[in-house]
Formats: sequence, structure tokens, C-alpha cells
Amino acid sequence: MPELPEVEVVKRSLIDKTQNLIVKAVKINDGRLRYKIDRNKIKKIIGLRFKKISRRSKYLLFFFNKNIVMLVHLGMTGKFFFVNRQKTKYKTSFYYDIDEHKDKKHDRIIFNLSNNQKLIYNDIRKFGFIKIIKRDSLYQNTHLKHLGPEPLSSKFDIEYFKNYIKNKERTIKNILMDQKFVSGLGNIYVNEILFFSGVRPEKKLKKLKNVEIEKIIKFSKKIISKAIILGGSSIKDFSSSSGKKGSFQQHFSVYGKKGENCPRFKQCNGRIKKIVLANRASFFCNKCQK
Repeated sequence: MPELPEVEVVKRSLIDKTQNLIVKAVKINDGRLRYKIDRNKIKKIIGLRFKKISRRSKYLLFFFNKNIVMLVHLGMTGKFFFVNRQKTKYKTSFYYDIDEHKDKKHDRIIFNLSNNQKLIYNDIRKFGFIKIIKRDSLYQNTHLKHLGPEPLSSKFDIEYFKNYIKNKERTIKNILMDQKFVSGLGNIYVNEILFFSGVRPEKKLKKLKNVEIEKIIKFSKKIISKAIILGGSSIKDFSSSSGKKGSFQQHFSVYGKKGENCPRFKQCNGRIKKIVLANRASFFCNKCQK
């Protein structure tokens, strides 16, 4: 599933491509996404101009003129392709490749844009969704109004952290995955954050020390920033080539590394273990994470 860094890279790669383009037509090949596409509402963006694209948590927000916003969640397999006037097809992030033969049957919605360009929403498993809403009510939307602060926000600090977890009988992995506590973190990055913080995923909140909380906050910001930089640095390479330059996936320390030696092999002789918490795989070092 695309997490905050991947969605941020999608946003950045689309901004320059779509800025000030006008939606000429919308073709719905299959509107049966997580929520069925409202055909009457999506037609409202025809004739409108892209003003800006922003991100909140794992959601993309496409702002148009006339007070209209398109809210997009990529779900498990959602992705955008951009086709320019020369019919060159570009991917918009590093977590997938272009496969023209396979992609075409999963192109759910095609936005025909000015200058004979296209924006294609492709989703194999159809867990993503697209909704058209009024800008005035954007942050009262059910998907956005209960989101916690972003990990890179100054609001995500030790005072906020300690106040939120007070008297809660939960594990640290569970709370970091809770979008009401901190928005945008997913399973992959939480595993990495806890490894660098030296904290086991099943550790109870009431047993966390202040120094551990400080490390979790520090590495949340550091790892998410690094992932965005590594992905963002290769935006110019998101073309029809299959290269994955800049992918943070090449830098995972524990995620998916079950049975391997701890990456801190010079200081730690531990091994990466895998457990399942709340139906999600958790990877950790059995020695240096306490």
C-alpha cells in the first residue's frame, strides 16, 4: 500500500504536469472502486482547471476552480499515469512499473485534459476511491476530520505524544498505526521507525520511557523525510522505463527481512524476527529492540 512518502511523491510528480490544465472529458471504464464513483458529481470537474494538488495523510487533494476538490485515496494498488501530448506515458511514483499490456485492463478512470494530455487512474484491486466534494466542507469530510497531526508536523512532539497515550492500554505499534494519533504512517515505515528507536513493536505504551518516545518522534520525522527525498530525487526518471531509482525500498533495515542478521551487525548479533500484531506483519531485531 502506498504510504505517506509514496503519496507525497505522487503529489510532487503531478504538480508540474497538471498545473493549469483543463479537464475536457472524464471516461469511466469501471467506477466500482471502494466507493462507487458518483458519475453526476465527477462530471462537475469537466471544464474546470487544476489549481493545485496537495496531500493530507495518505490522501491526494486535487483543487479546481469553482470551489471543487477531488479527494483521492490510492488504497492498496491505486496509481496515476500521465500521458503527454507526444503520447509518452509516465508513472508518478517509484513503487510500481509500467506494463502497457497489463495496465490497460486496470485503467478505471481516464481524465482527458487540455493539450491532448491524459491523467489515468489505474487500480488493480479497486480498494482506492475518488470523491468530488466542495472546498468549503473539505476538512469536515469524514475521511479527513479525525486525522491526527502529520509526523513531520511540529505538533507531533513529546508533549502531544505523552498526553495522547496517557492511560491507554495499547502497544506502540498499534498506536503508531492509528491515523487519529498520527496520520500517514503505515506498516512498512512503523517497522523501520521502531527498529531505529530500539523499541519492540509489542511494547505496551505504559512501559515507554521518555527517551524512547523522543527517539520514536525523531526517527518518525527522519525516516519519512528520507523516504520522500529518495523518491522525490528520481521524479524525473518516472518515465516508461522500469527503473526504480531512488526507491526507499532499497534501504529497508528490517521490513521483510525475517531470519536475516541485524543490520547493526558490528554492535549486535541479533536476528530479525517476525510476529503478527493486529493482523499485520511486524519485523524487529530480537536483541537491540527492547
